[in-house]
Amino acid sequence: MRVLTFNVQNLRLRNPQGRDRLDGARDGTDGTDPQARALDFADRRLTAQVLARADADICALQEVFDRETLDYFHDRLLVATGVAPWPWRACLAGNDGAGRDVALMARRPFAATSHARLRPADLALDVPQGVAPERPIFCRDCLMVDFGPLTLFTVHFKAPWPDRSQAWQRRRLEALAVKRLIQRRFSDPAAARWLVLGDLNDPLRDPARAIAPLVEGFGEDLTQRMPEAERWTWWRDGGIQGCPDAMIASPALAALWPDAVPRALRLGMARDAGGANARLADVGDQRPRASDHAALVLDLPGV
Repeated sequence: MRVLTFNVQNLRLRNPQGRDRLDGARDGTDGTDPQARALDFADRRLTAQVLARADADICALQEVFDRETLDYFHDRLLVATGVAPWPWRACLAGNDGAGRDVALMARRPFAATSHARLRPADLALDVPQGVAPERPIFCRDCLMVDFGPLTLFTVHFKAPWPDRSQAWQRRRLEALAVKRLIQRRFSDPAAARWLVLGDLNDPLRDPARAIAPLVEGFGEDLTQRMPEAERWTWWRDGGIQGCPDAMIASPALAALWPDAVPRALRLGMARDAGGANARLADVGDQRPRASDHAALVLDLPGV
């Protein structure tokens, strides 16, 4: 089984004047800048090409606006690449007011369980200072999906802005909630096969990691198996790099596949993002691009 996580940067279907169009891989998605809009379709063709090259059995996606967007993108752009389709798809409404939801595509049947409505009290979690008790835990959602012996938890945690300290508290709460969900799902979490994947938005430069509850004495961050120079999956204008995308494996899964190392596919990132990786032919210095994130791919033979 090949598993992928990919933040596709604001994938949204619009219908201006009755004509369908997808937003491109850019922030500021109001669609009013004609120069930015001119590259939108080229961006999304590149997004589709990255997914086609990855050819993963299960694709966990972040920043998809809704199921209609996901289906349109799949049926109009992904299928056109000639790659085998992903007949089973899910994109459930989460808590991001801008509609940046988490989504899944797979080549085998699944049922996704949403946790978007959970409050801290539902999981018996203490409420951090500055966080409203009745506010949902997850900034977007945590989708739980079983694929035979493997259970996935797909997430997109709070970004470190506008208030960095408060955002850290929100991410810590999200990490604690995912840990609690895993503990409730399995009587022995260490012996079970689970994988937390998605955009954790956790800056490695923080003195204390907000996601520590998931990786300290609980799971293994498989990106730490990557060579240090390759351990980056995101780039922002100005030359800032980071590794917000993650795959955290249970101890049992990590031990079962000791040689499984995630790969960052940067072939759709802007050329200005740097790195020695080749790019798809149509990628520009800044745009067009597939996303400001790389896709992260993991192979688990035999699943």
